[in-house]
Order: sequence, then structure tokens, then C-alpha cells
Amino acid sequence: MLSWLKAKGAQAREALTAEVGKHKNRKFMEATANGCAMVAVASNGAGPEEKQKMIGFINNSPELKVFSLTDVLAVFNDAMSKFEFDPQIGQAEALKVIGRIKDNEGAARLLVRVTCSVGASDGDFDEKEKAACRLICLELGLSPVDFEL
Repeated sequence: MLSWLKAKGAQAREALTAEVGKHKNRKFMEATANGCAMVAVASNGAGPEEKQKMIGFINNSPELKVFSLTDVLAVFNDAMSKFEFDPQIGQAEALKVIGRIKDNEGAARLLVRVTCSVGASDGDFDEKEKAACRLICLELGLSPVDFEL
């Protein structure tokens, strides 16, 4: 009986920790998905390499793996639909979401590294993708030079 109680207590604690992590890191997840969408649009759409790179990062990030892939892809697809409706509106909306993590320099720097990695995932980190990453840097108050952009 006591071991059952301990096991249930541990399970409840793990579930609570995961839920708290989701709320704590939701801004970073949304910023990451929007940044990836912005870079994908810069190179004429999200190819399979770019999506796989984003999914790989999400699955390996302790901050983001608390989210279901369905949730992350829903945010990504929502951002992509805004770009499809109007590229300028899509960019403005994506930068607004990205700007929400500006006060966390570590998260902001990680976001830029992730978006650069996604841009380069197809083997060609072209000037349009670099320009999108530079805009993300500027939105976050970071110098593009720090990331060789």
C-alpha cells in the first residue's frame, strides 16, 4: 500500500512538473515555431529538411519536449498561414511573437541559433534566409554579427 502511494505521488509530481514547464516555456515554443516559419518562408516554403530540423530540436530540447508535437506544429502552421495570406502581415505577426522573449537573452540567442540551423538544414543557407535571421536578431536586440549574419 505504501509503495503504491509513493508511486502515485511521484507520478503526480512528474505530471505537475511537466504542466508547469509548459506554461513557463510556452513563449519560447511559440517564438521558435514562428522563427522557423519566418526562415522557411524566406526560402520559398518549409521543405521536409526544415521541418525535420525544427522537430528534431523540439524533441531534444528540455524546454520544449514537454509540448506535444501536435501543439508545436499547430503554432508553426498558424504562422505559415499568416505568411500565405500576406507576407508582410505574416512577418509582422511572427516578429511580434518572437519579440516576447526579448527579455531573456539566453532564450533569444538560442532562438537565433535554431533558426540559423533550420535555414541551413537543406544544405543552402541562402541570403534570404540570412536576412530573415538578421531581422529576428534585430527584433530581439541582438547583433547579427554575433551569429556571423
